Amino acid sequence: MSWMSRAGRPAAAILILTTTVVLTGCNKTTSQTTGASDLATASTAPVSPEALADLGVKWQTDPKNVNKGLAYANGLEAVGNTEQELSVYQQLTVMNPKNGKLAGLYGRKLVSAGQSETAIPVLEGAEKAGDSDWRIASALGSAYDQQGLYQKAREQYQKALAADPQNLTVMNNLAMSYALEGNLKQAETELRSADALPRAKSVPRIRQNLALVVGLQGRFDEATKLAQQDLPPEQVEENMAYLKKMLSQSNTWQQISDGKSQG
Repeated sequence: MSWMSRAGRPAAAILILTTTVVLTGCNKTTSQTTGASDLATASTAPVSPEALADLGVKWQTDPKNVNKGLAYANGLEAVGNTEQELSVYQQLTVMNPKNGKLAGLYGRKLVSAGQSETAIPVLEGAEKAGDSDWRIASALGSAYDQQGLYQKAREQYQKALAADPQNLTVMNNLAMSYALEGNLKQAETELRSADALPRAKSVPRIRQNLALVVGLQGRFDEATKLAQQDLPPEQVEENMAYLKKMLSQSNTWQQISDGKSQG
């Protein structure tokens, strides 16, 4: 996803950066794994109201059953009922307090929903359970970033990268964590490392975030060339015009840099 879209313009660059991290905070969560103790979920394909109601009844008759609860939660996700979906996850987690995988999945869902404050203790608990993977560390990093805890966020991203090296989602979020803190040069370095990987050619958001970080440093021609690799000319022109206008407001630029852009 590009760093700015025509659908809505943030009022300041801080909001642009925050939106970028939220949007790329973690991969689409899935719990399809193998093993008796792992989580098994149904598809999140659209379901009829009748089928969804049936899933709910099946779970309510056995509320501790993780698979039935997850099937219902997936059905709720399919129809866009995030509030009820998260409620199901919360109840399942309470009923299964020793299930670290379930807690990790619930925490990732909370981060995706923008509820980072609630997600942090859930994910920290899943991490302490000792049954975690890189996705939990990555999601916890995103939650910390959303709370302005940038150093703690980057520690989690490094954990995730240690487990899954060259993961583009994590590399992107590590870079944007630096950007959120105002260290634009380090953010650029991290994004260029990600963009240099062959797989990055199919991940436009890496280049668009790089264009954002370069543009925030006032190098508009370079930012334009980067943005043009994935966006139509009129959108690139619109984005650059907005960025120039935004940076011309000294108070906005002060919020972004705050004397930190040199690292």
